[in-house]
Amino acid sequence: MWKESLTSLVCAGVLLSASCGSTSSNDRRGNNSNAENPQAAVISVTTAKTESRDIAAVIQATGSVTADETSDVAPKTAGKIANLSVNAGQFVSGGAVIARVDDRDAKLQLASAQAALKRSKVSVAQAEARLGLGPNGKFTASNIPEVRAANANYEQTLAELKQAEANEKRYRELTESGDVAMMTYETYRTQRDTARTRANAARQQLEVTINTAKQSNQAIAAANADVESAMTQVADAQQAIVDTVIRAPFSGFVSNRPVAVGEYVSSASVVATILRTNPIKIQIQVAEADLPYVVLGRGVSVLIDAYKDRKFAGTVTSVNPAVDPVSRSAIVEASIENGDNALRPGMFATVRINKEGGGKGIFVPKAAVYNDQATQSYRVFVIVEGVAKLRVVQLGPEEGSSLQIMNGLNADEVVATSNLDQLYEGAKVAA
Repeated sequence: MWKESLTSLVCAGVLLSASCGSTSSNDRRGNNSNAENPQAAVISVTTAKTESRDIAAVIQATGSVTADETSDVAPKTAGKIANLSVNAGQFVSGGAVIARVDDRDAKLQLASAQAALKRSKVSVAQAEARLGLGPNGKFTASNIPEVRAANANYEQTLAELKQAEANEKRYRELTESGDVAMMTYETYRTQRDTARTRANAARQQLEVTINTAKQSNQAIAAANADVESAMTQVADAQQAIVDTVIRAPFSGFVSNRPVAVGEYVSSASVVATILRTNPIKIQIQVAEADLPYVVLGRGVSVLIDAYKDRKFAGTVTSVNPAVDPVSRSAIVEASIENGDNALRPGMFATVRINKEGGGKGIFVPKAAVYNDQATQSYRVFVIVEGVAKLRVVQLGPEEGSSLQIMNGLNADEVVATSNLDQLYEGAKVAA
């Protein structure tokens, strides 16, 4: 009796165990079949079509942002800095005052030069007065009073000589005819000789007077030369005062101001460094093989790491004719408008230079690309008859809200643009 009960209990346990094992196995098969059943894992997605677009042929290179112009501003005159008007980082307009050098010595030199000019002008007036000339009067020797007097005296002696010669001739003829005694004739002959001597003396005096007037006129010319020299000294002194004011050569930002008030500077000292940043330049390293395709005026597109969502456009302004023998590249410069001062000298840039030619490219919305961190790859899911097909793609440049796909996709394919992290190869989707 006891043995029969034990046997019944063991059989019941075995049946129960078999029944439990069968249920667990059925449950696992049921779960697997659900996973493999497309109707059990439908994923809702939005879709878009790939597009084929015309793309320009480009040269990709790297470069560095640099100022369009850089000026180390130095004073024109030496002295102590009396005033500073700018600080590093400040924008200044062209011609604005940057600093001033102490101008006290320059003002003293100006006062001295002005006094010398006045003395020179007085000397000119005195020399003109000696000749009877008015201010800026024209010199004519015959108009000088002394010369006129000497000339009048000379003309008078000539007249007296003429009269004396006529008397001498008449009395000589009378003496020869016996009408006048020889003693009387000798008197008139003596008068003639005396008049001739006086005429010669008067002529010599006139010549001396004319020469003296000419010398006085030369004194006026010398005095006028002194005036011109003094005027030059005054202009130099005035310019020296102007030169104590240091101005910005062009509009730009102050990148450095290494001096302080009270510091002594010379014409070799840098008072401030100014950068012209609008427009701004990009210096691009272009490979030797690409140089034939780079021409002046060609458009460039610039990407800056600091501005991930922004592109800058410019044009090629210069191509260095020399190639670096080490890097086998040449420097190409491009100019970019920088009115908001977003670009700063020293920034690293990725540049695309347009060149002739082009082709077709496949573009998809940015939302269609999934960055798989586990495999370090970019994935796109193509939807074919409601089933997701995985494609690993290589990305090209951005164009607005789209990405160029270098390989892995064709035109007019339908791609998923949402819930990409839930999709996998063969997933059932509903758009």
